[in-house]
Amino acid sequence: MLKPLSDRVVIEVAKEEEKTVGGIVLASAAQEKPQTGNVIAVGEGRVLDNGTKVPADVKVGDTVMFEKYSGTEVKYEGNDYLIVSGKDIIAIVE
Repeated sequence: MLKPLSDRVVIEVAKEEEKTVGGIVLASAAQEKPQTGNVIAVGEGRVLDNGTKVPADVKVGDTVMFEKYSGTEVKYEGNDYLIVSGKDIIAIVE
């Protein structure tokens, strides 16, 4: 599995519906980019200027909401993931 460094987080992005309420199938270019997903792996945390390590605010298994166009999309072992910085995660969905 991928092991993120520093304050990075690996997220499996939730799949969005491909149909509208009226049943119209949307082309992939017309779909909104999803903003939620499940945390798959978490880095050890960021290091402050004074050397203190601050652990991540999320843990593996959390469902999170992240900024719309943040992170780097990667494909690993046939699955699509998003690697984001901890500061790009805006909420934990409970």
